[in-house]
Amino acid sequence: MTAALPAMSAGLVLSLSLIMAIGPQNLHVLRVGLQRRHLGLTVAVCIVADVVLIAVGVLGLGRLGGLAPQLHGALVGAGAVFLAGYGWQAWRRFRAPAATTAAGPGAALPAAPVAALTRRQAVLSALAFSWLNPHAWVDTAVLIGTASLAYGPMGASFGVGAAAGSALWFLALGGAVLWLGQRLDSLRLWRALDGIVAIMMWGTAAGLLASLF
Repeated sequence: MTAALPAMSAGLVLSLSLIMAIGPQNLHVLRVGLQRRHLGLTVAVCIVADVVLIAVGVLGLGRLGGLAPQLHGALVGAGAVFLAGYGWQAWRRFRAPAATTAAGPGAALPAAPVAALTRRQAVLSALAFSWLNPHAWVDTAVLIGTASLAYGPMGASFGVGAAAGSALWFLALGGAVLWLGQRLDSLRLWRALDGIVAIMMWGTAAGLLASLF
C-alpha cells in the first residue's frame, strides 16, 4: 500500500487539475444543484461516469494510444450537437425569464426543464454530459490513461487516485452549490447563469466542430 501512495497521489492531483475547469459537466451539476432537484443522484452518476472513463483509459486507451479517428469524429459530432441543443434551451430561458414560477417558499426560480426532470431523465442527462463530451474523454480516458503508463505496475493505483480525485471534486461541488443555492434564489442569478451556459455551450460546440477540419 505504501508503495502505491505516490502513484495514487499523482493520479488524484492530475484528476483534480483536469476536472476543476468549468465545463459542460460542472455547469450541469451547478444548475441542478441550484434548483435542488436530483443533486445527489446527479453527483453520484457523474462520479460513476468519470470512474468508468478513467478505468477505460487506464486499462485500455492509454495502452492503445487513444481513440480511433472514426470514433473520435463521431464522438465530437455527437457532443457538438448535444451541447448546441442544450445551449439553445438555456438561451430560450435567458430570453424569456417571465415564464417562471416559484420553486419553493420565498424562491423565485425558473420552471426550467431541469426542475421537471424525472429520476430517469436526471440519470440520462448526467450521463450525456459525461459521455457525450469529447473533452471528458480526452481528459479522463486519454490523458489519465496515458499518464498511468508512466507508473508501470502501479498504473492501477494511479487510476484509483484519479477516480478518488473525481469523486472528491463532485462531492465538494455538490455540497458547495447546495449551500449557495439556499442563499442565491433570484431571477437575476438564473438569467445570468442561463446566459453564461448558452454562450459556453455554443462556444464549446463550435470549437468541437472546428477541430474536425
